[in-house]
Amino acid sequence: MANTQSAIKAARKATRLALRNQAAKTRLKTLHKAFDAAVKSGDAAAAKNAGRNYLSAIGKAVKSGVVHRNAASRAKSHAAKYVLAK
Repeated sequence: MANTQSAIKAARKATRLALRNQAAKTRLKTLHKAFDAAVKSGDAAAAKNAGRNYLSAIGKAVKSGVVHRNAASRAKSHAAKYVLAK
C-alpha cells in the first residue's frame, strides 16, 4: 500500500488512466473489426465510413497517449488504402 499522499494520489491516477486506456483500446479494436468487415463485404461506401471512424479514433488515441504515434501512423497508412480508394 502507498505510504505518502503523493503515492496514494499516483495510485488513484494510475487506476483511472488504466481504465481510460483500456476503453480506448477496446473501442479501437471494435472499430477495426467493423472496418475489416466493411472492406471484406465489398461495399465501398460502408468501408469509407467505417474507415473514417477508425482513422478518427486512432488520431484521438494518439492525442491522449494511448497509442504510439508511429504505430498509429502505420495503421492509418494501411486503412487509408481503402478509405481513399476511388
